[in-house]
Amino acid sequence: MEQFQIREMRETDIAQVEAIEQEIFSVPWSEKSFLSACTTPENIYLVCLAGYCGLWSVLGEGNITNMAVAEKYRRNGVAEALMKEMEERGRQKDVTIFFLEVRESNDAARRLYEKMGYEQIGVRKNFYEKPAENAIIMSKGWRTA
Repeated sequence: MEQFQIREMRETDIAQVEAIEQEIFSVPWSEKSFLSACTTPENIYLVCLAGYCGLWSVLGEGNITNMAVAEKYRRNGVAEALMKEMEERGRQKDVTIFFLEVRESNDAARRLYEKMGYEQIGVRKNFYEKPAENAIIMSKGWRTA
């Protein structure tokens, strides 16, 4: 979404990110967790006014750890814009395959990921807490030339 400037997460963003995290997730990450994650050079953490996302990369694999959009900004293309930017930055760090987990009941997120080319590759039983729920494991990869 063009009206949202996406950039790398900074330490000064963490309070806002943590507030969105508290609003959305039943078991939210702490400010300390975000600080550690966004200051690790191999990781990619992006923010915009409306949300954030994070990716840990190791040996060409990218694990999408966080994706959140504040409720008032949902259904405006923010999540897709964040994902596309993260994928591009991941490719710049030689990531060739992405993985993520999504709640089994989160149909909107699953549709978005499928639209973006992610495929279901498995299930993690009781992965989520509050409420306990399975996670669908999804993956997207491509061949390098």
